[in-house]
Amino acid sequence: MTIHTTHPFADPDWARGAVRRFRGRLAHGVTLWASGTGRDRAGLTVSSLMVAGGEPGRVLALLDPLSDLAGQLQQTGTAAVTLLRHDEHYLAQVFAGLAPAPGGRFTQTGFADTDWGPVLAGERTWAGLRLETAVEVGWSTLATCVLEHLELADETDPLIHLRGRYPRLA
Repeated sequence: MTIHTTHPFADPDWARGAVRRFRGRLAHGVTLWASGTGRDRAGLTVSSLMVAGGEPGRVLALLDPLSDLAGQLQQTGTAAVTLLRHDEHYLAQVFAGLAPAPGGRFTQTGFADTDWGPVLAGERTWAGLRLETAVEVGWSTLATCVLEHLELADETDPLIHLRGRYPRLA
């Protein structure tokens, strides 16, 4: 049960900048970026990214420069990126800092350690990345990463972000 008709922590539409409002109108798949090991793990929900083909492939993402992930990524130089599924919208909110996480973010579900960072346990679509550059762009950090490892699962119900909500693909 909730007493809110909207997200209680979200900025009202009028308080968001025009660029942020424009970006919110573009539907994106939602990923969980994670880096580090043990108590030094950091994670962040990211939907502002682009995958560039080539050899090697690259993943470009806009990260919150104040996030734990941005610092951990620059320290370790690696990240694991897991594609989230529609039924994991709560986990997306947790790693975005918009929902409570009793015991910590990484206690909300199972994770497996990899050479690039933690990934959600089970058969998943995920990528292992190595940081190439991190550049301040506006209020974000543009991380350009080399795609070093890729595992593909049969994903049929990805988590999509559009205007602060998670609609299901028809």
